[in-house]
Amino acid sequence: MAERNHADTDKGADAQGGGVQSVDRALQILEILAREGDAGVSEIAEEMGIHKSTVSRLVGSLVNRDIVRQNSERGKYQLGFGILRLASSIPGRLSVVHEAREVLEALAAEYKETVNLAVLRSNYAVNVDQAMGPSTLATYDWVGSLTPLHATSSGKVLLAALTADERTQVFKAVGLPARTPRTVTNRGELEKQLLDVARNGYATVHEEFEIGLTAVAVPIFNHAGSVIAAVSISGPAFRFSPEEQPGLIKSLREAGLTISARMGYRPR
Repeated sequence: MAERNHADTDKGADAQGGGVQSVDRALQILEILAREGDAGVSEIAEEMGIHKSTVSRLVGSLVNRDIVRQNSERGKYQLGFGILRLASSIPGRLSVVHEAREVLEALAAEYKETVNLAVLRSNYAVNVDQAMGPSTLATYDWVGSLTPLHATSSGKVLLAALTADERTQVFKAVGLPARTPRTVTNRGELEKQLLDVARNGYATVHEEFEIGLTAVAVPIFNHAGSVIAAVSISGPAFRFSPEEQPGLIKSLREAGLTISARMGYRPR
């Protein structure tokens, strides 16, 4: 009788919430299955703190829509192919430029420097969007510009995400030309820098691409955890020193994660 009353209470709460509670619980079930790989009704009910009959009812609805399927051998439930059908439609609809725009503008307003969004195209970092700081010195339009991967902060972030073989192909195609006396043109030295970039989660360059220009960049990840872009802040070397500016690198990292989250990324 107690179990029945508990189940009735669950149903009543769902009805009072206009189905919102059922939706929330269904999403919780999907998160549990995504985390565990598979789970039985009892396990799910115990973790969620609700009655098994409520879990069975919700799982049944998910099974009917192919969002969840039952493993015939173990009797436990797993995510179904319907999830793939839904998920596959997301990346093509997400535009990193659109999702990043608000974040770029906020960074430019806060730090009063130029903020760029870059992607890897044809062995170069291509700037696809830009937010300008209020400084009169920040007037160059980088959108559409092809910049060398080895000499820019965004480029080093994008290079660090490639495999050694992929980097070799890039360098065979375009080389490591010096843009300034400070450009790193030695492959071994560059690889050491890229290890630091991967470890630290950001890259800085001091007058490697252009004399008088300093920049720092962080990666942007997609739903699969792959680096798909980089967001950078750049400014004149005489006033812009990212490592010495309190909170700047932390804020830039948080901005990168915000954009990544909008692209479906979830840190593991």
